[in-house]
Amino acid sequence: VDVSFYQGSIDWKQVKKAGVTFAILRIGYRGYSNGTLCRDSKFDEYYKGAKAAGIKVGAYIFSQAINRKEAREEANFCLKILNGRKLDYPIMYDPESILYAKARTDNVTGEQFTKNTKTFCRTIDEAGYEFGVYANLKWQAYKLEMHKIKDIPMWYADYEKKPQTPYAFTYWQYSSQASIPGISGRCDINIEMVPA
Repeated sequence: VDVSFYQGSIDWKQVKKAGVTFAILRIGYRGYSNGTLCRDSKFDEYYKGAKAAGIKVGAYIFSQAINRKEAREEANFCLKILNGRKLDYPIMYDPESILYAKARTDNVTGEQFTKNTKTFCRTIDEAGYEFGVYANLKWQAYKLEMHKIKDIPMWYADYEKKPQTPYAFTYWQYSSQASIPGISGRCDINIEMVPA
């Protein structure tokens, strides 16, 4: 699963019993209008609960970085919150378009988004954590220069029966409508692609 404070209180023991083996927790986000960095209010609670239940943990940040300086700032923001805590899965960079309102990233080019992605991941790597980038097919086609980030693990979002992308990916977010015991309401669900 991947979760943020929108999921409210989670019974991680039930989540584990339901067969979930890993969780990607939102660690924070940048505001799309004012650019303020904010910590996800549930990250610490989710981290402790998931680890205590025996669920492996990764993290993600919802990015609205407009340049490499802000992407580095977002990476350092994640690292400061973690404060050396162990993760089992990567810290994922999640740049997204804001479709329902005017956003500070509206005029950011694909070239710049790609530079931001590389800067974020390099900063995370230098701190000793694994890294990755979140994208759907539209982002792969129009926003990211995929040939420049082919060495960055991909967390790919696609809710079709079969993935549509021609690119390699490590994690597949295949539904946003999962019903998982221990989590009220619907949530995103993922699988890790493991070589046979």
